Amino acid sequence: MLMKWITREHPKIDRIACPWLIKRFIDPDAEIIYVPVDLVINKAAELNAVPFDLPGVEYTHYDDQCTFDYFIRKHHLKDVALDRIAAIVRGADTDRHDFAPQAAGLSAIFMGLSKNIPDDHELLELGMWIYDGLYTWAKYLYKQKHTKEAPVEQMLLEVYNKYLKQSSAKRTPEWTKELKEMIQDQIDTNMHLSLQQVSQDLEINPSYLSREFSKYFENLSFGDYIRKLRIEKATSLLETTAYPLTEIAYLTGFSDQSHFNRIFKKQTGITASEYRKNLLKK
Repeated sequence: MLMKWITREHPKIDRIACPWLIKRFIDPDAEIIYVPVDLVINKAAELNAVPFDLPGVEYTHYDDQCTFDYFIRKHHLKDVALDRIAAIVRGADTDRHDFAPQAAGLSAIFMGLSKNIPDDHELLELGMWIYDGLYTWAKYLYKQKHTKEAPVEQMLLEVYNKYLKQSSAKRTPEWTKELKEMIQDQIDTNMHLSLQQVSQDLEINPSYLSREFSKYFENLSFGDYIRKLRIEKATSLLETTAYPLTEIAYLTGFSDQSHFNRIFKKQTGITASEYRKNLLKK
């Protein structure tokens, strides 16, 4: 019996990768159907097709994994090469290019192709060839480097790593200065600042900001960095004022004294009360 699979039109990443996976590893004769998003469920029932890559259906995203991951798990596809491809697809489909270095390239390729090729099935046909090539790489060639037997490319890469990369590493993005000022204002005025709010104010993609933040802020995540500054301010208040701990917790942006004590001990190794007692002993 011919198996039908149906999903949203205008595919880019997951909705090309999943049909490739279906036709190459699950059902070679499967029919792939693309329709407008608001018609998927009704058409699935009408055509007796399995919907995928759509909220609320079985074949969809779960946690930080995409539909491609679920197909692999659901159909028990034990193949290391597919696992490598899954990381690339997941990174490209969720804008988490840290999952695999090839994710950014895959995303760029299919974003460009989807703009150039308006016919979904024509795009899928080309995508089948691309994923066939990616699978061959993932199975047999993933350890091979382009510069392995190319002395000129290797020399250029060495020059880049030695000079250009070092030079670019010294240049700090302009947004970091503005972000530091925003964070300092937050600390000084006891406001609450979220990553989402910061991203909107800076007009920077939150996923990008989350990935890049630690590079310029002491190798800490946004949340850890904010907590570190709050504890530093709390330490200063303990050293220079006689404010009760409840007041210090409020002034440093913690929801209550218990939360403040827990974070303070995690950061310093002792409670705020112990820190103040040690100050009095000096």
